[in-house]
Amino acid sequence: MQPSKTAAASRQKQYARLRAQLAHLGWISQGYVQDRGPGAGGACYPWTRKVKGKTVCVALSKEQYEWLKQAIANWRALQKTLRQMQRLSREELFDSLPGPQRRKKLSKKVLGLV
Repeated sequence: MQPSKTAAASRQKQYARLRAQLAHLGWISQGYVQDRGPGAGGACYPWTRKVKGKTVCVALSKEQYEWLKQAIANWRALQKTLRQMQRLSREELFDSLPGPQRRKKLSKKVLGLV
């Protein structure tokens, strides 16, 4: 199946835009932080994450909380961008290169395009 030249060019532009987004990301971190506020009992700014399948919680200062909150937002943006890049890569692969003979066309779900 040969793709149209405009579809391939559009994919190239999207992919280049996504690569540029990656270059502008700041610090990254996994996990979850929350602002419990004073009087909540326990840490006001806990950072929770999984380490080897176990949940680990660390108390943070207000400054650490603010920094880590942005780093976690950057991590989520990174993951979203990578998923979009993977989808575009699979589209390019299946549209531009010949594949084996098939009895029926592969669905978008099977190709991971949905």
